[in-house]
Amino acid sequence: MIQNFQHIQAAHCENGVTTNLLAFNGLDFITEPLSFGLGCGIFYIHVPFLKVNNGPFLSFRTLPGSIFKKTCKSLGVGVKRKKFRNQQDAQVFLDKKINEGVPVGCQVGVFHLPYFPREYRFHFNAHNLIVYGKQENNYLISDPVMETTTSLTVAELDKVRFAKGALAPKGQIYFPENVNPANKPEILKRMPQSLAKAIKTSSRDMVKIPSRLLGVRGIKYTAGQVRKWRNKMGPKAAGLYLGQIVRMQEEIGTGGGGFRFLYAAFLEEAYNYIPNDALLKVSEQFTKAGDMWRSSAVQMAGIYKGRITSQKDFDDSANLMLEVAEIEKQAFQQLYKLKLA
Repeated sequence: MIQNFQHIQAAHCENGVTTNLLAFNGLDFITEPLSFGLGCGIFYIHVPFLKVNNGPFLSFRTLPGSIFKKTCKSLGVGVKRKKFRNQQDAQVFLDKKINEGVPVGCQVGVFHLPYFPREYRFHFNAHNLIVYGKQENNYLISDPVMETTTSLTVAELDKVRFAKGALAPKGQIYFPENVNPANKPEILKRMPQSLAKAIKTSSRDMVKIPSRLLGVRGIKYTAGQVRKWRNKMGPKAAGLYLGQIVRMQEEIGTGGGGFRFLYAAFLEEAYNYIPNDALLKVSEQFTKAGDMWRSSAVQMAGIYKGRITSQKDFDDSANLMLEVAEIEKQAFQQLYKLKLA
């Protein structure tokens, strides 16, 4: 077992893996909000031609793996990432790193994770956890979204590391390289510039990319689709689509409301390095956006469960999303214009 590994619980898996691995390597000042913000995790995308669990594919964050990669890059930390063709090679490499005293992040599917409650086990292959040791036939697991550490047998870990379907992990393993805790003062000195760059990047991605499917425009696109679904496919099928949005928003990787609250916390922590009052004011807007995403989820859940099914109910859901889009548009535009460094 790797010595001195401490499990830190987090709201979101990749943020948590990033925070845990960097803390183990001596960069213990990196919190989950800082990981999310430095990693430019906040985003929105709707891909109409891609389906997940027979519903529309939406994401309230950037691509899996990008938060870890961008956070490490912003800190001047190297990243090692590796995929495998077969389970044997993947296990040999994993055991090698554990024997070297290196905890590693793994991308896995959640459907076959035995410690997940059954209601949370569905086909989603972009979950992240840490393997930090091995005892006989069991790997020691730190899953950041769980309160305590757990374990998986060799067979159980192999199964989730090589889950099939969209975003198949292919045994993916990753960890920071060449981290020197002695460089911590220099990294802290660069934090204002690193934070300013991350804020600018996320703001640009949300309001400047010229695509109707991405960023704030993507939220508006989804709202337009929600308004059409009832007439296009009937109340029941349309309700299932809304149920899928709620799942993508509230259950898969924290989702819409949770990520907006997390970004609000990030801006508050960024203020400690960049004392600009505008950061705190914009943080309040993201808290408001998070509240409205949660209200939107409640509205859509009511339709999904058949309690409310009229066209007006679908219109109300769409209108809530448009309100969120406007709040986020104004917030990101303000951030994009700020001179922070």
